[in-house]
Amino acid sequence: MTTQTVALPVNGQGRRRLQLSLMVNFFLLMALYSGVLGVLLPNQIAEMNPGNKANNLAILFAITSVFSTLTTPIAGALSDRTRSRWGRRSPWIAIASVVGSLCLFGVSWMTSFWSLMVFWVMATVAYNSMQPAMTTVIADRFPPETRGVVSGVVGAGMTAGLTAGTVVAGYLAGAQVLAYSLFALAIAASCIAFVVINREPSSAEQPRRSFSWIAFAKGFWISPKDHPDFAWAFAGRFTIYMGYQAVAAYMLYILRDYIGLSDAQSNIAIANLAILTLICLIVSSLASGYLSDRFQRRKPFVIAASLIMGCAMVAPLVLPNMTGMWIYAGVIGIGYGMFMSIDMALMTQVLPQSAEGDEGKDLGVLTTAVNIPQIISPVMAAILLNLFGGDYAVIFIAAVIFVFGSALCVAPIRSVR
Repeated sequence: MTTQTVALPVNGQGRRRLQLSLMVNFFLLMALYSGVLGVLLPNQIAEMNPGNKANNLAILFAITSVFSTLTTPIAGALSDRTRSRWGRRSPWIAIASVVGSLCLFGVSWMTSFWSLMVFWVMATVAYNSMQPAMTTVIADRFPPETRGVVSGVVGAGMTAGLTAGTVVAGYLAGAQVLAYSLFALAIAASCIAFVVINREPSSAEQPRRSFSWIAFAKGFWISPKDHPDFAWAFAGRFTIYMGYQAVAAYMLYILRDYIGLSDAQSNIAIANLAILTLICLIVSSLASGYLSDRFQRRKPFVIAASLIMGCAMVAPLVLPNMTGMWIYAGVIGIGYGMFMSIDMALMTQVLPQSAEGDEGKDLGVLTTAVNIPQIISPVMAAILLNLFGGDYAVIFIAAVIFVFGSALCVAPIRSVR
C-alpha cells in the first residue's frame, strides 16, 4: 500500500466542514502575513531607524525569505514521510502554528532591528513548516474535478485575509503588543481546532520510506524537460509574485513618500484601501472558482487575472494621488482574487505523478515560487529606489512588467485547460 492511500477523499458534510476549516485557516494565516509584513513590521522598523527604513525592510524581507524558501519544500517533504496516529499533515499544522505564534509574540517586545529579525525568522520558519502541510490537504482529500470550487473558497479566504489583516493592523498599529498577540493567538487556536475537527486518518501503520540525505536533496529537483507544465506553472507564479510583492512590501512607505500622507494618515489609509480590496477580492474569488469548475477551465482565468493586476498597477503611475490608489485597490482586488482562487487548483493539476505520495514536497517546491520573490523583490525595489532617487513610481513600472509576464508563462501549459 502506498502513502497516497493515507488520506482518503472526503464527501458530504465532512467535505463541507474541511472546506470551511481550510478557508478559515488560510484567512487567518494570510491576515497574519499581510498585517505583520505590510503594517506592523514596517511601523516598528521605521520607529527604530527612520532614515534607513526602506533598506532595513528590504534586509528583513530578504533574510527571512531565504529561510522561508528553504523551509517550505523541506517541511512538505518531511510531512510526506510523517507517520503518526494523527496522520501526516496534522502534527505539522498544530505544532508549527503554536511555535510560530510564541515567536511572533516575542517580536512585539523587540526594540532593536536584529533582535526583531531573530524572532521573526523563527516565526517564519515555523509558519512555513505548517503552510505546505495545510496546502497539501487539498491534494490529499479533494478529487481534481472539485478543486476549482475548493480553491475558490480557500482563495476567497486567503484574499479576504490579506485585506482583513491590513485593516486590523492599520487600526491597531498604535497598540503593537495587542496587534501581534491577536494574530498569534488566532492562528494557533484555529490550527489546533482544524486538526481536531477534521481528523486525518492515521499514518502510523503505513510503511516507512527509506531515507537518504542525497536522495532527499535530489528529490527537490523537478526537471523542466520532463515536467514542462510544472516548470511553466512555477515561472508564472514566480513572476506574478515578483510584481505583487514589490508593491505590497512597500505600500505603507508608498502612501507616505509617494502619495504624501503623514504617518497617522497612512496607517488609516492602508486600512481603508484594504476594505475596498476586500469587497472586490471576495466577489472575484468566489465567482472565478465557480466559473472555473463550471467550464472546467483554469488557464484563461489565471491569464486574465495577470492582465487585470497589471492594469491595476498602472493607475498610481497615471494618478499619483489617493484617487489612483483607490483605483489600484479596487482593480487589484478583482485581479488578485481571480488569481488566488484558480492558482491553487492549477498548481495541484500540474504536479508530477508519483506513486510515493510526494504531493507535499512538490507543492512545497511550488510554494518557493512565492517565497523567492519575497527575497528578491524587496531588494530589487530598494535598489531601484536608490538608483532613481527614491521615486516609488519605478516600483510600479517594474511590477507591471513582471505581472504581465506571468500571463506569457501560463499560456504554454498543456495538461491543464
